Amino acid sequence: MRLLVSPINAVEAEAAMAGGADILDVKNPREGSLGANFPWVIRSVAEVAAGRVPVSATIGDFDFKPGTASLAALGAAFSGADYIKVGLLKIRDRDEAAEMLRPLVRSVKEFDANKRLVAAAYSDASRVGSISPMDLPEVAAECGADVVMVDTAIKDGRTTFEFMTESEISDFIALGHDLGMEVAIAGTIKFGDLALLKRVGPEIIGVRGAVCGGDRAGEIKEELVRRMKADLS
Repeated sequence: MRLLVSPINAVEAEAAMAGGADILDVKNPREGSLGANFPWVIRSVAEVAAGRVPVSATIGDFDFKPGTASLAALGAAFSGADYIKVGLLKIRDRDEAAEMLRPLVRSVKEFDANKRLVAAAYSDASRVGSISPMDLPEVAAECGADVVMVDTAIKDGRTTFEFMTESEISDFIALGHDLGMEVAIAGTIKFGDLALLKRVGPEIIGVRGAVCGGDRAGEIKEELVRRMKADLS
């Protein structure tokens, strides 16, 4: 499994890199679960990565605004992100998800065919009225997304594993794999969740709070990134 760590600036990116992060995922927690950061921050993190690890960038937790999301996706790709991640927060069903994802994939791939589009649903979808994670893999694959992901929409300390059973997470991962995509799992992941994640086997796990000492508003600590990386091995 690859460890994706979400820095908010270049200083945190340095700490994540030093701790052994496999992917640097630029986000802005002040703007939501998958809140977007600024283009110059993405560029600064890409400079830290210097091609040694991929850079991911979140573009937001979106309602049905495919044009706005497409421009945001292109901006993230242009700013140096290798993975461009969109959250389908207020997307209610498969039809809306498809109408959102097709132009995002086109925006990213027409700019650079090697860039990768990450489609994210939320394990706590019932709390926010968004598309079920189990409905996303098929739509994402049909639209040409490269990675399908589950996260939590509301960051109140509850984890993905409180909203989805191990069996459901395994099914989500199997769906993604069967459709030719990589799968990422995030959502207030804690050190105690790593044994379950090893059992179900996604390609990528995403963290911030756990490597900030339990508070996603804190700062990423190199030693916690290193510990999590070691615990995953």
